[in-house]
Amino acid sequence: MFSVLKYVFTSFARNALAKMHYSSGVSIRLLPSYKCSFEDPVHVTVSGLNPQQRVDLRSKITDANGLVFKASATYQADGSGQVDLNRDPSLGGSFTGVEPMGLFWALKADVVSCKFALKDVTRPALVDIECVSDDKVIAKVTNERHCMTDGVRRIPVTEGRIRGTLFMPLAAPCGENGEVQGKGPFPGILDTNVFRGGPFELRAALLAKRGFAVFALAFQGYQDLPKRADRFHLEYFEEGIDFLRQQPEVKDQKIGLVSISKSGDLALSMATFLSGISATISINGCNANTIIPLYYKDICVPPLIFDVKKAKMTPSGLMDIRDVLNDPVSKEGLPSVIPIERASGNFMFIMSEADRNWPSAYYAKLACDRLKAHGKNNYELVRYEKAGHFIEVPYMPFCLANYHAVPNHVVFFGGEPKAHSEAQLDAWARMVNFFKKHLAAADHNCRSML
Repeated sequence: MFSVLKYVFTSFARNALAKMHYSSGVSIRLLPSYKCSFEDPVHVTVSGLNPQQRVDLRSKITDANGLVFKASATYQADGSGQVDLNRDPSLGGSFTGVEPMGLFWALKADVVSCKFALKDVTRPALVDIECVSDDKVIAKVTNERHCMTDGVRRIPVTEGRIRGTLFMPLAAPCGENGEVQGKGPFPGILDTNVFRGGPFELRAALLAKRGFAVFALAFQGYQDLPKRADRFHLEYFEEGIDFLRQQPEVKDQKIGLVSISKSGDLALSMATFLSGISATISINGCNANTIIPLYYKDICVPPLIFDVKKAKMTPSGLMDIRDVLNDPVSKEGLPSVIPIERASGNFMFIMSEADRNWPSAYYAKLACDRLKAHGKNNYELVRYEKAGHFIEVPYMPFCLANYHAVPNHVVFFGGEPKAHSEAQLDAWARMVNFFKKHLAAADHNCRSML
């Protein structure tokens, strides 16, 4: 109760601060509100400045591990003393030119090796924005970026041997004004985005807001699951899908899969060997099984071999592992290729040309070529030229490098921050529309009523 009251009080104080003018008369406004959903943009304006006054706008967010991410930009007020980020160009700093959400997509930590950690989706991510003149803060506001809405339930799952978190819409928001129309049923999505053990819940929570029942499934290094699996059994993932199907709100609805990186080949295997998968999204995944063996009943799919001796070092001392796996079309790699032509559902392959974790663009092309060679047209290929490896939800801070458990080293993931942010925006819209199309969801593409 105390923690709830504390949050209510701090939220009230933050709201007052958001509307408060400093003694200078300068104020920052966030439109339409200082509260928004994590994936939504805000319109940033500053008023009360002197005509043509130059100021620095600075943003800051602290992640779940206490790591601080910052961005800054210099602006010049117009003749009425206003700055409008939708109109005015940054004159220097973390970015230049007109970038309405530059203070968000340009957020970065002082250390190169890091990935933004968000562990508690029940609380908003807080982005502080300051207006600074002559090294003095003259206005400040905090943007509350909510991961969940009041219309979504978060349910920890410990069912048999499966572990994870279920996000269930309470009702389906429809229409221009977000009217509530019914309590389902909802199409189901299994999300296998795992980072540092636990399920990464943000994407699942945001998809649930769109009217999907989403199960974020953990598969290693979480609670009582093996810390690091030496093999995967597809039956475990099948149990996760069955659990989702058995929910009263999901019964008789279609099921989709969303995955990224290593979990991409797991999703392709699920779509291939398990029945009833209608739509699968693989983000920078591989068309072959990787790293460790995969078993299902009497089937064993060997992994592409990871040869760390093929790794290279960048001038900045980061490991580049792009070419350490066997080529899937080589004699050694062919047994690992997933026969996705057997799948009955639809695929979306999202890939980055600049991905340095592995050649995901090449893998996606191989997957599409295989489907085409078998007379299939059940796929979409989405290509981003300068994005990095971790294409996640909009405005998730860019990850250039981070520790990778397989080579036991800090790895270079590639990409450019601005292009990566644009890819995340575009990919998110495509993903939601893909699932709406192939899972027969109603039109739940409404903004939350925060």
